[in-house]
Amino acid sequence: MESKFLSYFLEFMVHDWFASVPILICSIFTVAVTVERYMYYQANRRDVTQFIHQLQRDLETMNLQKAQQTCSRLGGVVGELAEEGVRLMADQKEDFSKAFDITVGLVTRKLEKHLAVLGTIGAICPFLGLFGTVVGVIFTLDMLGAAGGGTPVVVLGVAKALIATGYGLIVAIFAVIFNNTYTNIVKGFNDDFLLLKLLFLSFVGSEPVAPGSNR
Repeated sequence: MESKFLSYFLEFMVHDWFASVPILICSIFTVAVTVERYMYYQANRRDVTQFIHQLQRDLETMNLQKAQQTCSRLGGVVGELAEEGVRLMADQKEDFSKAFDITVGLVTRKLEKHLAVLGTIGAICPFLGLFGTVVGVIFTLDMLGAAGGGTPVVVLGVAKALIATGYGLIVAIFAVIFNNTYTNIVKGFNDDFLLLKLLFLSFVGSEPVAPGSNR
């Protein structure tokens, strides 16, 4: 059974290239984006709970230099955003909220990079598979009409044609799963960004402590 299915699949890949090639390209993009985004999110994943507490203690003394060092040690996109927030506290007190939102928007773009590819593949792959199935059935019926084949031949032809739909659905399912998973990860980052903004806003307007101050 497995050998038959494999032979049918290979036959579909070769003969129904008009459907198999686009779906294959979509599957390659799905794997590439999934791996690239996974590595990016893992490299930037941080536990911000302890960091938020430490940053809050630094801001309570308004020692911005020490706060920047704390952000720099955290690293990742959260640390970079927090470090930029500390800088904005000193340079743009009046327009801090707008300036910080712009920075958040730029960082969010990095986090959402390529996710639209997964969403698009998840939407179009079932239709590519269905297109391959419809064309396969048409070819099967055309050959049957010309050769006068019987019911078993019809069933076999339709079964082969349905491989296109199955292939398209499999690729689409994986694309949708990872797109939703990564969208939730981005939402988690945005929640961290909101916490940082609220923390900074609670201290905006306070006077910074000069470096070396004992306060």
